[in-house]
Amino acid sequence: MTPRIRVLATGGTIASTTGDGGATPSLTGDDLVDAVGDIEAYADIEVERVCDELSFHLGFDQVADLARAVERAAADGIDGIVVTHGTDTMEESAYYLDLVLDVDVPVVFTGAQRPADAVSADGPANLLAAIRTAGDDRFERGVYVAFGDRIHAARWVTKSHASAPDAYTSPGAGPVGELTSSGISLRRSPRSESVTLPAMEFTTTVKMLQSGLDVEDTLLRHAIVDGVDGVVLAASGIGNTSRRVGDTIDEAIERGLTIALATRCYRGEVAPKYGGSGGSYTLHDHGVIPAGGLPPWKARIKLGLALSVFDDEKDVREVFRGSDHDF
Repeated sequence: MTPRIRVLATGGTIASTTGDGGATPSLTGDDLVDAVGDIEAYADIEVERVCDELSFHLGFDQVADLARAVERAAADGIDGIVVTHGTDTMEESAYYLDLVLDVDVPVVFTGAQRPADAVSADGPANLLAAIRTAGDDRFERGVYVAFGDRIHAARWVTKSHASAPDAYTSPGAGPVGELTSSGISLRRSPRSESVTLPAMEFTTTVKMLQSGLDVEDTLLRHAIVDGVDGVVLAASGIGNTSRRVGDTIDEAIERGLTIALATRCYRGEVAPKYGGSGGSYTLHDHGVIPAGGLPPWKARIKLGLALSVFDDEKDVREVFRGSDHDF
């Protein structure tokens, strides 16, 4: 039986053409589907417009709208969902949906690195790959990114090249599978690899602070004064930062600010190892929430959603103990 696939169009490079002012979204979801040859051999396609944005312009409210569009599609009996999306923040939107959705259909993001009017446009091939993935009955639930003939789980995927067509990797896990001429070759069982949160809206303010050589604490002090809900520290190495930032983190925690500790490294996790102000052992001991191996930009989403529904820090801390390793 041919699967029913709904394509949710949000804009991005895949829907863009280039004019005097640069590339901007100009094509509809139907235009994108029409550009894919032999698509009827894989699925019966429905198209829904969600928005027409370059992904670096998207807000959390629009990502929540996208999540609700997925829920409606699942309620309509759709077999799989494809989201066309810009590549700059695709991994963040995909992870957001992986955290908030509880639906028994696969959601597959895809996009393009080259505009639709480029001679070597990669959008049609990526869209077909996503449709094939969403229609494969081995993918029962979870959120994925299909790009460059590889399928990645939302938890692990990251954009690792700014412009190359093979833009995505999954450091620490590798892809779930690969698309071949004969079908989809799986490397592990497809499923959601994230915890599910009872949230849909991102209603908090969470800042992200980048650590580095001799980094100052100015931005963290601004966050304290502004009364934000949380901060994610993109720490160096195993979870370390400068003395100044370390001292100010102590002050922030004493004032009730929730701080999650992530590493700016692509592989590995934060862990309590080094003492002294700003050392990872000290930061853990003083009450930061370890984000494991989550990259800082995904830790920000997880922390913001957790703080949107939980008042008790123990519950927020438990969210970060969720199954990021069991694959």
